[in-house]
Amino acid sequence: MTTNIGTVDRVIRIVVGLAILAAGCFYKDWWGLIGLLPILTAIVRFCPAYVPFGLSSCAVEKEAPTPNQQS
Repeated sequence: MTTNIGTVDRVIRIVVGLAILAAGCFYKDWWGLIGLLPILTAIVRFCPAYVPFGLSSCAVEKEAPTPNQQS
């Protein structure tokens, strides 16, 4: 499984997930458990919803030039 969640996306998911969990605790509602989903995807760094669209928020690594290439 390749990662498709970058650092900024990961932090946002953790913050949003914690906010949803906190709202669920505040209102004493089970719907707050939905906040576990973005936290889980941030931990494993993979979002299945990105796959069908070919999305990825990971930084693209640049290839080092080979000795035969000129920059």
